[in-house]
Parts: sequence; structure tokens; C-alpha cells
Amino acid sequence: MAGISKANWSDLSIRIASALVMSGLALATAWWGGPLFVLFWFLAAAAVLCEWLFLISAGRRDWLIVALGIGLLAVSTLLAQSGQGGAALLIVVGGAAVMGGLARGRGASQPLLAAAAIPYAACVVLPVTLLRLDEPYGMRAIFVLFAIVWGSDVLAYFTGRTLGGPKLWPKVSPKKTWSGFIGGTLFAAVAAGLVGGSIVLVPIGAVLAAISQGGDLLESALKRRFDAKDASHLIPGHGGVMDRLDGFLAAALAALLIGLAHAGLHPAQGFIVW
Repeated sequence: MAGISKANWSDLSIRIASALVMSGLALATAWWGGPLFVLFWFLAAAAVLCEWLFLISAGRRDWLIVALGIGLLAVSTLLAQSGQGGAALLIVVGGAAVMGGLARGRGASQPLLAAAAIPYAACVVLPVTLLRLDEPYGMRAIFVLFAIVWGSDVLAYFTGRTLGGPKLWPKVSPKKTWSGFIGGTLFAAVAAGLVGGSIVLVPIGAVLAAISQGGDLLESALKRRFDAKDASHLIPGHGGVMDRLDGFLAAALAALLIGLAHAGLHPAQGFIVW
């Protein structure tokens, strides 16, 4: 303890304070539901969209492409909120094609990655919107998802720091270890079963935890390709919104697909009721 500098304590306190604010807002809006919940996640998705586009543009910010992306994201979110998930998906797919074509026409260096900005950001808001809409299971489904992703993140960090050992993928993320991956996955599995109240959610939680950590690695690979430490500096002590939600959006999409496969038009029920 004595070896920890004041600067490190200051950084840690900022990280903790930011995490408490973010998690508090996420929990409060998930409990409240409705337009406030959708707005919260739409703003997060819009921030991710901007960070993605800024990251791949090497400092060149094309505000027309940004505005188009946010507009398409808003339309798809409104459609999802009204229960029209299929139409929302069509907007995302069509929007990706339009974004890629516009980026190419305007001389962007990465038109395919510009096109990918829409589906990537949409994974932040559309899955959670569709899950939360499915009453009376929507709120519990979101809380289970939080338990999986947050549990995986926290325990992967502390297990990896405590046990160390072989690196998970050193070329992409030099600090991540296999011990952290396993510890985070096991804890998330237990958390899913406890919060969801079903033993069946234990293996599902393990799968989603692994997917969440895979989403984290995907974003790390993108940042490494463009020689960036963080997606932005929007969140004190945490980097960008994309840095915080890279694993969550992957797990949320997987949870939605599991729910749809199990119960059709009732994804939250299909996700947590077995």
C-alpha cells in the first residue's frame, strides 16, 4: 500500500468515481425503462459512432458523415423503440452501405470501416432497447446482462493482476491474461445465475462473459491498428465510451440473439426464462 503513489491513488479515485456515476445512471434508467432508458443508450451509441469514425480517420473529421451516421442511428433506434426490430435492422444494413459509399466518394481512407460504424454503434442501443421492451422480463434481463459484463470486467482485472500468468493475446492487449479471462468468466457465470435466479443462466453467463471479453479484444485490435491508446478522453479515467462498452455491446447482441432463438418475439423472456 505504501508503494502506491499519490498520483496512482488520484487516478484510481477518478476511475472509481466515473464508474459509480456511469453504473448508477445505467441502473437507474434500466429500472425506469421507457424513453429515458432508450435516450441514455442512444446517446452512448452516438458517442461510440463518433469515436469510431474519428479513430479511423487519422485526425480528419468529416462532419457530414458523422451527421448522417447519427441520423440513421436515431431512425433505427426509434423504430426499435416502437417494436419494429426488423425495420431497424434494415436501416442499419442500408445505412452501412450508404455510409461506406459516401465515405468513399468523399475520399475517406477507410470506407469499409466507416460503413462498419453504423452496425457497431447500433449494437450499443438496439439489443438493449429490444430486450427492455419485452415486459415483464425486460428489466431483469438488463440487470442479468449488467451482472455478466460488469462481473467479467472487474474479476478479470483483479484475477489477472493477482495471479498473472500467460498472456491472452499479447500482440493485441499485452496486459490481459488467461487467468483473468478464466476468473472473469467464472464469476460472471455465477453472477448470471444469482441475479437471474436460474441455474441454466450459469453456462449462458459464461458464454456471454467470453463474448464480452472478445469484444474488448476486438476494440483493442482496432485501436492498435490506428496506434491509439483510448478511443477518446470523454470519460475521466476510462478513456472513451467505446472503451467502456466494447464488451457490453458484444454481450448484448449475443443475449438478444439467444432470446430471439429461444422465444421468438419475446427476447428478454427467451434470454432469462428456461
